[in-house]
Amino acid sequence: MSFDFNHLLLVLTVYVIGAASPGPSNMRIMGVAMHQGRRPALMLAFGVISGSFFWGGMAATGISAILTTFAQAIIALKIVGGAYLLFLGIKAARSALTTDEHMSKKDATAASVSGFKLYKQGLMMHLTNPKALLGWVATMTLGLGPQASTTTVAITLACCAVLSITIFGGYALLFSTAPMVRAYRRARRGIEGTLALVFGVAGINLLLSRQ
Repeated sequence: MSFDFNHLLLVLTVYVIGAASPGPSNMRIMGVAMHQGRRPALMLAFGVISGSFFWGGMAATGISAILTTFAQAIIALKIVGGAYLLFLGIKAARSALTTDEHMSKKDATAASVSGFKLYKQGLMMHLTNPKALLGWVATMTLGLGPQASTTTVAITLACCAVLSITIFGGYALLFSTAPMVRAYRRARRGIEGTLALVFGVAGINLLLSRQ
């Protein structure tokens, strides 16, 4: 069976649009990168990437498609994910309401957050995001028909994996550069307020979603 590169390009375009568009994971990576630096942001990004790999493998094997037929599983996932996003929103809102002087003192006395903790945060954020699951299901459904060969599955997953690393890692690298860090310091409260709004709206939408 011949491999359709044009169809692969379509699938990858759909994946890039979904993964690179602003959302809770990307906004969180941006915030950590600008506030804490490159290494912490990369650890968070690796957690998100790991979650993406997990859902990609699940989608490719058809397990996630099966999960979508069970309303209870999706409802539970939405509750957990929505609650976690609201938690992140509250944290961001508190940061936005904190003055720069108080934040500087707080940062100076705060205990450093371990890389593994940030990794777990990124992983949990992506594993409890039904949109990540359903986005992968849509991508795999578009890219893998019932007659798809093992080669097609492997190439599609490999390409999406590379894109996942590039997108999420790119956010961490770009927004941890010196100009971005300086911009963050000037606009910290506005950025944190935006993060709070994004997390809050996303969390409420998940909790109220019926689909």
